[in-house]
Amino acid sequence: MSLVRLNIKGISYSQTQNGAYALILNELDGDRKLPIVIGAFEAQSIAIALEKEIRPPRPLTHDLFKNFADRFDVVVKQVIIHKLVDGVFYSSLICERDKIEEIIDARTSDAIALALRFDAPIFTYKNILDKAGIYLKVNPKEEGENEDSILVDDMISSELEPETPRENLKGKTLEELNSLLEEAVSNEDYERAAHIRDEISKRE
Repeated sequence: MSLVRLNIKGISYSQTQNGAYALILNELDGDRKLPIVIGAFEAQSIAIALEKEIRPPRPLTHDLFKNFADRFDVVVKQVIIHKLVDGVFYSSLICERDKIEEIIDARTSDAIALALRFDAPIFTYKNILDKAGIYLKVNPKEEGENEDSILVDDMISSELEPETPRENLKGKTLEELNSLLEEAVSNEDYERAAHIRDEISKRE
């Protein structure tokens, strides 16, 4: 079976559901997206790895794994999303130590969080992308935005409680936003930190 290289397009959150996120993967040489529903902790860990300017004061679990692997010369060479059963994706870490390759089973969210930290490529099989890949089109009514968050709402709306509204940052100055960002990182509230960083990025 042929492998398809994937890039991380981003993390989409539900605007109406609590604790629900989707990691959106994009095929490298195509337009299909592979949405994978993940938990809040994994979403935060992936967001921090994507956002280089947010540095946790203490290592997260995936950072600890990276530090441990570096100490013992273990390298994650690539991640393969190799199976899809009943809506659940299964992944493997392809690792190497002393030129010996090992395959380690992992949750897809953990595997991708580690792939980011090791700069390892992410792959899936063509038949999985054929089965679960979708096309997300830009909403012409709201130029510059896409329908990822709508997709996530559709995927997870069945069983989760409504979340509290996200913090309104539009009235804050850049100085206030940077102060709030430092406070959020210091408190290890990385979901809020990522939200604040998004608002800062829009203005820069």
